Amino acid sequence: MSAHSATHALPPSVTVAVIGSGTMGAGIAQVAAAAGHVVYLFDTRPGAAEKAIAQIRAMYDKLVIREKMSGESAHAASMRLRAANVLEDLAGAGLVVEAIVEQLDVKQELFGRLEEIVADDCILASNTSSLSITSIAARLHRPQRLVGMHFFNPVPMMALVEVIHGLASDALVAQRVYDTARLWGKSPVFAKSTPGFIVNRVARPYYAEGLRLLHEQAAQAHTIDALLRECGGFRMGPFELMDLIGHDVNFAVTQSVFRAYFNDPRFTPSLIQQELVNAGYLGRKSGRGFYTYGADGKQSAPAPATEEPCPLPAPTVQLYGNHPLVQVLRERLKGHVELHPAHASDMLMKAGSGRLFITDGRSATQRAYDFNCPDTVVVDLALDYEKATRLAVAAADQCQPAALSSITAVLQACGFAVTRLADVPGLAVMRTVCMLANEAADAVNQGVCSIADADMAMKKGVNYPRGPLAWADAIGIRTVGEVLRNLSQTYGEDRYRVSPLIQRLQASGRTFHE
Repeated sequence: MSAHSATHALPPSVTVAVIGSGTMGAGIAQVAAAAGHVVYLFDTRPGAAEKAIAQIRAMYDKLVIREKMSGESAHAASMRLRAANVLEDLAGAGLVVEAIVEQLDVKQELFGRLEEIVADDCILASNTSSLSITSIAARLHRPQRLVGMHFFNPVPMMALVEVIHGLASDALVAQRVYDTARLWGKSPVFAKSTPGFIVNRVARPYYAEGLRLLHEQAAQAHTIDALLRECGGFRMGPFELMDLIGHDVNFAVTQSVFRAYFNDPRFTPSLIQQELVNAGYLGRKSGRGFYTYGADGKQSAPAPATEEPCPLPAPTVQLYGNHPLVQVLRERLKGHVELHPAHASDMLMKAGSGRLFITDGRSATQRAYDFNCPDTVVVDLALDYEKATRLAVAAADQCQPAALSSITAVLQACGFAVTRLADVPGLAVMRTVCMLANEAADAVNQGVCSIADADMAMKKGVNYPRGPLAWADAIGIRTVGEVLRNLSQTYGEDRYRVSPLIQRLQASGRTFHE
């Protein structure tokens, strides 16, 4: 399959049918009609398709007011929307996209009926977010014409479409759906039919590591969220994102992926989230999750934990090497520093008796023991230290309060809000990003997707600030592998095993994107 041309795209003259007029189905119909296709919308609920079409037309009108769409285009797209009363009304469709309940037997029955109605060359597509495309197609007489076409919510706004090929899917059919999605203005990626596809698989560590940090009392949920936003550059922290998705939905997806991978510990569900579901604290939609929500839906949260201002140490600060954080500190401290070559222990800074290191997946306490350096403080990864407004640190149990105060004071003087976490290995951003990169690397290594598609999927599908594999290149493959190995040694769990692809790249000195 190729990802470089749109020559196989379905022309606008081809009729598109969408089955299911809920949020996803209506969004798909809106996009397809705007792209020039006559669209038939079908729903088993009386009047549901007509209601959805009215809402889509109202949305077109809003786009005209916002000058995102011309009045002529909006009118034409509105006229291309039609409600189907029975499945037989879809007989002339060249593409049928299913967006109904996530139940395998229901989808199999639907596509079995469709196969008797539509032409032999009609493409069948499922918008499933979690079910096996191979299984959905298994009962069809012509399973090769069925693929996954997984859109993201809200469909008109989210660019990503995962085009999933099952074991029987024809490569040309998948290519045609890919090219059609691109012609519709989307950013499609190819994925093999495996649990979670790309996004719902690779994103699992974002939630899992946040939940583990909370479980180990590294900080409260709102503080961890602030770190992932203000230091990691993510649009939303893991806890506010889970509240938005709904804990019933997020927990069910995690359980589904966990079972589908035969209880791989990397996908182990969280007891904390299970308790929220058991209590009915589902997030925004129930008014309470990790946060509480008012009648207007606004989130209520205290300010993130931030260290009080500390006095700067009297001696000159000593900086070592050329790490991105060192570059920022050097620039902001101006002449009040001594510059030194990189230190053998990877130390970044001396301030008073304090010694600052970037986290390498060990706790600060373990690192202090290993280097016989009691006044050890570790600092977290940032997407961009120049733009970050908050940094996380952790001090070794052996560290004297004055040493931590000196390190904190320097970071504060350079404009950072400083959050002290409990001494958890890998801190917050570093362990999360390394685990995201590790999962993406395994997806590539197992033939689920390409390197480019893994990165694009996470940027376009869940708005990550950087693709996880590009991020691994920026951090350094050696560093990613070291962090994961240290986490594995600390926890003694297979959860943190290093992807064979990362191990190969480290051994060869290569990167993902070279």
